[in-house]
Amino acid sequence: MENYIVSARKYRPSTFNNVVGQKSLTTTLKNAILNNKLAHAYLFSGPRGVGKTSCARIFAKTINCLKLTSGGEACNDCESCISFNEQRSLNIHELDAASNNSVDDIRTLIDQVRIPPQLGKYKVYIIDEVHMLSQQAFNAFLKTLEEPPKYAIFILATTEKQKVLATILSRCQIYDFTRISIADMVEHLQYVASNENITAEPEALNVIAQKADGGLRDALSIFDQVASYAGGSISYQSVIENLNVLDYEYHFRITDALLQGEIRSCLLLLNEILEKGFDGQHFITGLAAHFRDLLVCRDESTLVLLEVGASIRDRYRTMAKQCPEQLLFKAIELANQCDLDYRDSRNKRLLLELTLIQLCQIREAGQITPDDKKKMINPIPDLLSSTKTAGQPPAPTSTSAKQHPAPETPRFSDANNTQAKDATASIPANLSRTLKTTSIKSLIKEPEPEIQPTTHETQQQSTPFNENDLIKYWDAFSKTIEEKAHLKNTMINCKPVLLDNFKFEVRVHNPTQKEELLNSKLGLLKSLRTQLKNDMIQMSVHVDEKMGKKIAYTSAEKFELLNKINPLLSKLVDEFDLAVD
Repeated sequence: MENYIVSARKYRPSTFNNVVGQKSLTTTLKNAILNNKLAHAYLFSGPRGVGKTSCARIFAKTINCLKLTSGGEACNDCESCISFNEQRSLNIHELDAASNNSVDDIRTLIDQVRIPPQLGKYKVYIIDEVHMLSQQAFNAFLKTLEEPPKYAIFILATTEKQKVLATILSRCQIYDFTRISIADMVEHLQYVASNENITAEPEALNVIAQKADGGLRDALSIFDQVASYAGGSISYQSVIENLNVLDYEYHFRITDALLQGEIRSCLLLLNEILEKGFDGQHFITGLAAHFRDLLVCRDESTLVLLEVGASIRDRYRTMAKQCPEQLLFKAIELANQCDLDYRDSRNKRLLLELTLIQLCQIREAGQITPDDKKKMINPIPDLLSSTKTAGQPPAPTSTSAKQHPAPETPRFSDANNTQAKDATASIPANLSRTLKTTSIKSLIKEPEPEIQPTTHETQQQSTPFNENDLIKYWDAFSKTIEEKAHLKNTMINCKPVLLDNFKFEVRVHNPTQKEELLNSKLGLLKSLRTQLKNDMIQMSVHVDEKMGKKIAYTSAEKFELLNKINPLLSKLVDEFDLAVD
């Protein structure tokens, strides 16, 4: 029975041209050989399984070849090449520094260096995992490494270059090997499969390449494992079953459910994934990567960053068109935060479910808004807002708005100046000291643009209604926001007054109440337009300080009210450097 040889050994490169994914390094080495400009010491560093030791062996064989080709490759026909291929060459010595890391081992190596080569020009010493040498061994090796005999060449290989002494690094030419790309690995795996008479789906090989994480040796080992499981045909399904990889299909199904806001479907899919034995953190990291892939698919210039098969690529493109960029930004942020919190969470399943619920509510909660972009560009916290409500969806940008950008310094009307004064008075003393170098006007939001009536391809609804109907559904909406106590109290205490042309106004006591209503304006108008069957409804909010006694809602307002009763309270806050939450 013929001895079986694993693919990682059987298809180990024997020439520079066979090395996968390191073309720039192999070209440099071949040119150095052709021009006879060989250094006495080299350091090959990089991740595991990317070809460091293989390149060292090829280099050692090539420089001793007696019939070098014009392309800088070994002939494989001369006595030196044959002895190397049969592993009986006396010109190449390999030392495993992980198990031979003492001073005595280095002294033995130095004694061997004194013996010149019997066949060929050079004796090559390959020291693998050189960072494992002890401090004393490094020091004993320094002198020989710096001034070796003319026929001696040292090649040091390591996966952790930072652990090698700087004095060693300074004596070597350093070659940094990179991780092998998905495309290069898939191409090499297809070559191996064809030689082994194995049919393999491109998507299956792509999954193997991704699982290998840039190491070709790992990819070949996984290939052998899957080939044994699947027999003579490697399919995508057999790969994900054997490697316990989460199928792409789950990510696409969850994304479809998120776009539809189907919370129940997402939770059922999560349950199905967990029941199949997949780790929750593996699921959430895969989902974050899926959102990232959708994001790079939205632009042709970033499509090269997508490392998936051709058939899946088309599906990514199709789904990416359905996902707004701001939705993907927020989805990636939520998934990444869940990944960070997963290890410390006591109820990990609940954390995953909560994240999926938040993802489903991105559209409805208005989290993909122009406000998100403003926060990225000008991340000044809204210190005057008492609550962070769900916000509004992106307003349509017109060409006229682009042609006439707003001035850099906003100008406020008299009414806005009054609001600025009120807002200034509501800031606690210690907060005022923090903002003494910041203009209060820069923290006041400009009045939000009027929300236009809902437009449809069909005719707009304009069913008449009276003020009683308006107040009825106004109160009904206030009952749906139990979690927003301040906003609910505002809606209870401030009733709408119907004007002409389906417009109504709301008079509130202070700017804080106005801010709360404006933040929920979109959801409120959407509800009223639906209930009253009128798409022309518009709302305006005005501050009327004459409306009874001012009520303190926020912590800042309560502190201001108590400070008026007892001015010593402000002195107490300053004395102990307290903060008003």
